[in-house]
Amino acid sequence: MQQKPARVRILDAAHELMLTVGLARATTKEIAKAAGCSEAALYKHFTGKEELFIEVLRERLPGLTPLLSGLTAEPGRNPLEDNLTEIARQAALFYEQSFPIAASLYAETQLKKRHDDAMREMGSGPHLPIEGLDAYLRAEQAAGRIHPDADTFAAASLLLGACAQRAFAYDATRDVEPPQVDDFARRLARTLLSGIAA
Repeated sequence: MQQKPARVRILDAAHELMLTVGLARATTKEIAKAAGCSEAALYKHFTGKEELFIEVLRERLPGLTPLLSGLTAEPGRNPLEDNLTEIARQAALFYEQSFPIAASLYAETQLKKRHDDAMREMGSGPHLPIEGLDAYLRAEQAAGRIHPDADTFAAASLLLGACAQRAFAYDATRDVEPPQVDDFARRLARTLLSGIAA
């Protein structure tokens, strides 16, 4: 059986370590060791842990950006509720899977600053899904499916904020299970549409 390419092994190892020990404690040395390569080999593919984190989010978690780009390119395709439901589903899954990885960023101010700087430099960051969803909603607004007076940026923020909150809030209680993602996404899309549909 042929071994996976080094870049793939490094991303696999980074993803696993970031999930199990957290981003703050996952060092490039440990990631390289888990990937079965040297730290120098890791640096041939990635500039450091910050880039690894961003690529893990892009390549290993549900892909919200391609979904939003595709929908924005073809407004009017599929029922609007179906599109928003799929966006909410993908976003809920993304936040559910990214929170355990990114949570340790907020515990170390310098680490968070380095990651914020790296994300800006790489043209990435948590603001992009909101901007992408806003662009999609504006395209639907231009197509006449969203009310002309609707605040599309606020609607995008509400939908994605609810998805992030689903991932965050239910970890704090033992008694309440998070709503199933498909049901949650459908209910969220319907509720949002009741306020912004044309």
